[in-house]
Amino acid sequence: MGRPKRSGAAAFFDLDRTLLRGASGPVISKAMKAAGLLPDRANPLEPLIFGLFDLIGENRPTMMLTRQAARVAKGWPRATVAAIGDSVAPQLEAMVLPYARAEIEMHRAAGRRLVLATTTPRDLVAPLAARLGFDDLIATRYGGDETTFHGTIDGEFVWGKAKARSVQAFAAEHDIDLAESHAYSDSYYDVPLLSIVGSPHAINPDPRMAAVAALRRWPITWFDVPVGVPKVAGLEPQTALLAVARPELFAFARFRIYGHGRVPSFGPAILVANHRSYFDPVAIAMMLGKVGRPVRFLGKKEVFDAPIVGDLARAMGGIRVDRGTGSSAPIKAAEDALAAGELVAIMPQGTIPRGLDFFDPELKGRWGAAKLAAATGAPVIPIGLWGTERVWPRSSKFPLVHQLLNPPAVTIRVGRPIALDGADLDADTSTMMAAITELLPAAARRRHDPTPEELALTSP
Repeated sequence: MGRPKRSGAAAFFDLDRTLLRGASGPVISKAMKAAGLLPDRANPLEPLIFGLFDLIGENRPTMMLTRQAARVAKGWPRATVAAIGDSVAPQLEAMVLPYARAEIEMHRAAGRRLVLATTTPRDLVAPLAARLGFDDLIATRYGGDETTFHGTIDGEFVWGKAKARSVQAFAAEHDIDLAESHAYSDSYYDVPLLSIVGSPHAINPDPRMAAVAALRRWPITWFDVPVGVPKVAGLEPQTALLAVARPELFAFARFRIYGHGRVPSFGPAILVANHRSYFDPVAIAMMLGKVGRPVRFLGKKEVFDAPIVGDLARAMGGIRVDRGTGSSAPIKAAEDALAAGELVAIMPQGTIPRGLDFFDPELKGRWGAAKLAAATGAPVIPIGLWGTERVWPRSSKFPLVHQLLNPPAVTIRVGRPIALDGADLDADTSTMMAAITELLPAAARRRHDPTPEELALTSP
């Protein structure tokens, strides 16, 4: 199904609500009706059942009904069911959660056998497993001969304890060491499966799975956000904050936002902005609040190492950068985010310029953003920030919240995507910085001799 893996360890993945965003049932049911295997008339309970599954996960009554579906399949042509599996595979693949692919590739690179373990009938899900590059498939088998199903189940109904038994039997047959293996599921009914491997993972967990995982100290992860980003009531912290990112909450500043519609509403993009103040992330958040999309910031290690603030930065999906080590991990994390279709924000200057450099009309940047653009092909969107230093100058430990009667104006201007060469990182970086400069007011492009007081504001 994929290329053969050496025996020893495996990664077992559940399908619905683990790899997929929701249930595969609605897609498969629609295809079966179109093929004439199920009655075309609407079942008023079907949307409710699938909606409940998406909301709270598996439950025993609906799974017992699913088990009885084998009887309904009596007399179905095997070739027709196989054709349905082929036809729905692209739709189901489009439902795969963005960070699930990165997890699969991590295990592939480590040489672990990739196994899809699901209750869904094998004939319907085998094409999807092949498209995703799984090496093996553990799934419910409907009984029958070479041409027709007989309305029975051949072997285990791969659910709950039976799924765990099926995995154990597979491991024994293929010389897999379960103590060295991983398993992923959202469902409380897969606790038996997760209990037999050395590395269990609760993914997008239903309420009972979340409780078990917390008690057993199993890692809890969501495949629609980066590792380390928590979710509460289905929302990550940044999404919740963006929903209330209202300018009126910052009465000590006036926000002027232009061009936010140039940030794509979906798909990957790299946002590059100049750096003038500790208030810059807030200004960008105000703009993204209008767009309605979270962003993954690359930030200095000092931010992530700070008490409380660092935990908050990680919870927001921030990417820690330690320039002293030369590590490629931050760029890899940013590449993964872009591959997942997310926004990534970088300030190419790296840090707020100090002293006379703060007033230099020629912005100078590092080539990390250009390298990321060349590696991923993601569009690069420039953002010009102005006035943030009047709200929170570098010389102050806190924003100047006392300016309520005469709040300074903060301008956020978003430009059009930048055309980059891709072959010369220095040239591309210069192109980015020039595009950002064009978004700043005319005063930013004139050389300015600062007063001693203005210079003092640029130092910590």
